[in-house]
Amino acid sequence: DLVVEAVFEDASIKADVTEKVEVVVGKDVIFASNTSTIPITNLAKASKRAKNFIGIHFFSPVDRMLLVEIIMGKKTGDAALAMAVDYVLAIRKTPIVVNTRGFFANRCVFRYMNESYNMLMEGVPPAMIENAAKMAGMPVGPLSLNDEVAIDLSQKVLRQTVKDLGEGAVDPRYLELVDTMVEKNGRLGRKNGKGFYDYPDKPAKKHLWPELKTLYPQQNADDVDIQDLKDRFLFTMALEAARTIQEGVVTDIREADVGAIIGFGFAPYTGGPLSYIDGMGVDKFVARARQLARKYGPHFKPIMAKNGETFYGKFRPDGADKKAA
Repeated sequence: DLVVEAVFEDASIKADVTEKVEVVVGKDVIFASNTSTIPITNLAKASKRAKNFIGIHFFSPVDRMLLVEIIMGKKTGDAALAMAVDYVLAIRKTPIVVNTRGFFANRCVFRYMNESYNMLMEGVPPAMIENAAKMAGMPVGPLSLNDEVAIDLSQKVLRQTVKDLGEGAVDPRYLELVDTMVEKNGRLGRKNGKGFYDYPDKPAKKHLWPELKTLYPQQNADDVDIQDLKDRFLFTMALEAARTIQEGVVTDIREADVGAIIGFGFAPYTGGPLSYIDGMGVDKFVARARQLARKYGPHFKPIMAKNGETFYGKFRPDGADKKAA
């Protein structure tokens, strides 16, 4: 049997639920927590059977999103993993197995949204930010996506990150921006009808919040390099995906590519973020990443893989690959 816990982004509530559920279920029942920010290893501390504790992270809207992340804690056993995979397949969704804090998709998605924060603070017109992302192949702009996720959830994630990893883990300007949106202006996102966009009653369509452009001094649109905007979105997510492989958060590069496309719509024409790197060519990707790092910050610094192999090199029968970003 498997019990899937509802979403509570509060560790104390989750601990209480875990303790109460374990009293009334069998010793072999697998307990799965649906969380988007709190480390599974931490949550498992409330369990007397940590080997049966696992994360199952659904994406919103659940009825339409195919991807499900199965998150392993440090003590999660093979039986729990097998049960979780069987469950996800049984409900006709696609599982990928990830490890530790931040998971996979959330890390890449927040890079996408954070880069839009950077652009806002640089004074890039909000409409250009959204349009550049869609021109790069993303199905929805980062500001619109942030509204769907909920800006107050972004705020909670940033605060939780500071709590877990220290103040240096989060750019304080990001917190200042989301605090301005949430605390000062009551803009939570689509759920309360106002976020980076305004959501009037139908049949009127949503539109960017007019006051958004007043938060920071605006650049002249003609002075903004649209190719830089497009590349910044794809590169920041591709580099984060590469980091998750390097850190062992995701161990199968194919799952990373599939998860990126069906989980958050990473430009499907690329084949996924790691295929994007391989397809561009490592030397060209690294050169462009270094250029972006000089102009826009160290988060674009490329990562060099051990042994100089491309991500998909080991799957090629001729073994011709030599490098990976």
